[in-house]
Amino acid sequence: MKIAVIGAGPAGMYFSLLAKKHDPSHEIRIYEQNAEGATYGWGVVFSDVGLKFLQEADPEFFAEFTAHHERCDYMELVHRGTHVQVHGNHFSRTSRIDMLNTLQRACERVGVEITYGHRINDVEALASEVDLVVAADGGNSAVRGQFSDHFRPNFEKRRNKFAWYGTRQRFHPVSLIFRETPHGVFIAHSYQYSGELSTFLVELAPETWQRAGLDHASEDESRRLCAEVFRPELGGNELLTNRSLWFEANIVRNEQWTHRNIVLLGDALRTVHFSLGSGTRMAMQDAIALQQGLAAHPRDLEAAFAMFETSRRPASASFQSSAARSLDWYENVADKLHLDPLTFAYDYMRRTGQVSHEDLARRDPHFTAAYDALHPNNS
Repeated sequence: MKIAVIGAGPAGMYFSLLAKKHDPSHEIRIYEQNAEGATYGWGVVFSDVGLKFLQEADPEFFAEFTAHHERCDYMELVHRGTHVQVHGNHFSRTSRIDMLNTLQRACERVGVEITYGHRINDVEALASEVDLVVAADGGNSAVRGQFSDHFRPNFEKRRNKFAWYGTRQRFHPVSLIFRETPHGVFIAHSYQYSGELSTFLVELAPETWQRAGLDHASEDESRRLCAEVFRPELGGNELLTNRSLWFEANIVRNEQWTHRNIVLLGDALRTVHFSLGSGTRMAMQDAIALQQGLAAHPRDLEAAFAMFETSRRPASASFQSSAARSLDWYENVADKLHLDPLTFAYDYMRRTGQVSHEDLARRDPHFTAAYDALHPNNS
């Protein structure tokens, strides 16, 4: 097949790698509108469940992909200055740029061509020249926008404000810090992703954001204020910026996933909120499923698309439902602050409705035993 992939992110590159390795006769070209090496954000995190899918799909690439990951088997919640650890939560972290570079090298080794600094303005023309167009051009997908009457996307903007920072303070576990201030609650999502750097995502309710004066603060003023709020955890380290502007989560869904020979993939198809840490995982699982559909039906694109949707729609709906409950928890966290640190952490762990008391007991029996001792009749 002649395949055009729009977007050199995890979804587009991983699909291209798998498809080319399965059938070297495929002619695959990736078009990326940004310059080579241009990326925003800091680190990405995978659960052990997410990594298992990658290992099963391509053990060779999995070994290369995870060779330099930072790993930890517990997470930590900080409430009222008390650090509560919850074990049995395995996370693997890497920098976004290293992840993309690893994917790029793997793609180029097998003969996938990547053209950087090239924006596709006429998708119709491209689609007429190839057998398949994979639209993996992100949450603001231009392809989805061009064919919005067909894909029928739905957008849900959530209320909380976010800013992505980095820091040289190394947060070994995935850490969630809840800090009460005169302006309201400041939340930090942080984790080490390299030998020197951690991601540090700050989350605020819009009312807190306004009371703190961040609605009219510059990028540097926001950075300095947030660093002072979390000074006990940051110590002498500062927050680092990389287009660290305030934004709201925008949840995307699409009624239709395909149009003629065009298929949406990754964030162009559906976004999953980062409070579940699953966006990149979902994108790469999409890539696996689409490649499997093409491998099973190499001469029938309609059947390949049907297999892809049958495989991924239930998981997509389930993740977005869990993400919505997670978002609700964060947006209403002020109602939880009266809880003692251990009960607060327990409530957090069960926020999506997907984790039972028994699940927690299997992961960390000491944590649940401590909770049961406090609440003998409520587990």
